[in-house]
Amino acid sequence: MQQPHDNDMTTVEGQLATPDTTTPSKPAQISLFEIFLQGIWKNNPGLCQLLGMCPLLAVTTSAANALGLGIATILVLTVSSIVIALIRKVIPAEVRIPIYVVVIASLVTVVRFEVEAYFPALYQQLGIYLALIATNCIIMGRAEAFAGRNNALRSAVDAIACGLGFTLVLFALGSIREIVGNGTFFVGASDLLGSWAAQFETQLFSIDYTLLIAILPPGGFFVLAFLIAGKNALDGRKKRLEERKSRIKSINV
Repeated sequence: MQQPHDNDMTTVEGQLATPDTTTPSKPAQISLFEIFLQGIWKNNPGLCQLLGMCPLLAVTTSAANALGLGIATILVLTVSSIVIALIRKVIPAEVRIPIYVVVIASLVTVVRFEVEAYFPALYQQLGIYLALIATNCIIMGRAEAFAGRNNALRSAVDAIACGLGFTLVLFALGSIREIVGNGTFFVGASDLLGSWAAQFETQLFSIDYTLLIAILPPGGFFVLAFLIAGKNALDGRKKRLEERKSRIKSINV
């Protein structure tokens, strides 16, 4: 019997041992709409990630203060995310965090000066919390987790969505606490939006029927807990409906 040549065995073994050099396909990126939905609802910074709790609970004693801080946060978050996304490829990985801090702090300083110059009443109400936007975990978190890894358009959409989601929580929290604690709604809107917004300032009922605890720190925790519970209830109901629909489809098939 003729024995196989050594080179034939080498060829066969070489073929068997050849690793698969096919490059794995990159995971598909989620759409801009999905990014927006994540920031507004599914991964809301205030209700899901529980970030920025200090200003969230301290400033939301009225709807006007909450909206003012929310607008400032949106501006800083959006501009900082765009800037970081544009320069992300030239930032050394070892010093990216200090650079992020410098960019964010610079933008916060500009926003603080603008608010102090054009909205002095709001500036007095927000106080130190306006400057503390520079240390807000939401802004630094989005810079590190998203803006530093995506292009400017996707980073802008993510920043606007997260900023709007955080602002909605601020406004809802501030509105509930103001109504329950003071019996008013949107008092101070004219200081934030101009004289035309004075028509939204409303006295709903007498202060004799209010609950003072609502505008105290414990009231902030209570109202936030109810908001989180409400979101979880809505998400749970949606999940149960989807599971029921999937079971019905499987039975019909």
